Amino acid sequence: MEEKFDPLVAEWIAFVNNPSFNLVEKCLKFAQILEYPDLNVDEYIQKINHIGKSLKESISDIKNPTYLISMLNEHLFENLGFSGDDDDYYNPKNNFLNEVIDKKIGLPITISILYAEIAKFIGLDLKIVGFPGHILVKYNEEMILDPFYDGRLLDVDDLQDILDTNFGGELEFLPEFLDEVKSDQILVRLARNLKNSYVQSFVYEKALQCVNMVLSIEPESSEDIRDKGIIEERLQNSKIALKYLNKYLEINPNAEDVDYILELIRSIKTKN
Repeated sequence: MEEKFDPLVAEWIAFVNNPSFNLVEKCLKFAQILEYPDLNVDEYIQKINHIGKSLKESISDIKNPTYLISMLNEHLFENLGFSGDDDDYYNPKNNFLNEVIDKKIGLPITISILYAEIAKFIGLDLKIVGFPGHILVKYNEEMILDPFYDGRLLDVDDLQDILDTNFGGELEFLPEFLDEVKSDQILVRLARNLKNSYVQSFVYEKALQCVNMVLSIEPESSEDIRDKGIIEERLQNSKIALKYLNKYLEINPNAEDVDYILELIRSIKTKN
């Protein structure tokens, strides 16, 4: 069985590779392709513009970054009521920027995307940081902020606490964890989040779309090559599953899950 051409993934690739679209537009396109075919991207751009312009009108001419961040936090979290979704963290809708704008709750990644975008309206150039397990933003190198928790300022102890929570005390803080992540890497993290949510919900067709989206950006990602093989097996596409599972073992012959993958390959061949 040959791999099917997916026009939505093809549309996604063309959109991602077009430099005239910014991160917010790409995130909204991501939502449109996966869950909201009738989503009006321009309408949500206007909603973001309204939030940003109302913030700009509320501040004085002071350009002190500490003051500007304080006003950004007040506007977004106190006045408008945006917050991180601690209660239903793994809800897949938290990965879609349109849902975050409408419901005013989201994940660290989606809240940070919105936060950094609104900051531009008052001249703040905030960078999105690919911190393990919890996206953050930074201003220059000295201010690390957590939009998921109302834009609070973090020190090294706070950062280690986040790692301890997410990795059970097995990961020590490293300065490179505060490196900026580019748009493509952010989109990959969003797609992987959704892939995991769809797999857990047994929505394998959508999970496959997500993994194909990731592989369109990072074609040699061994994790996603493996996951594509597993998802194709669950969709009973045996030939394609074997191709990707074998490719995973070629790339990563000493993987921790090698026994599981070998057993999966054996079971596919036995069935066929």
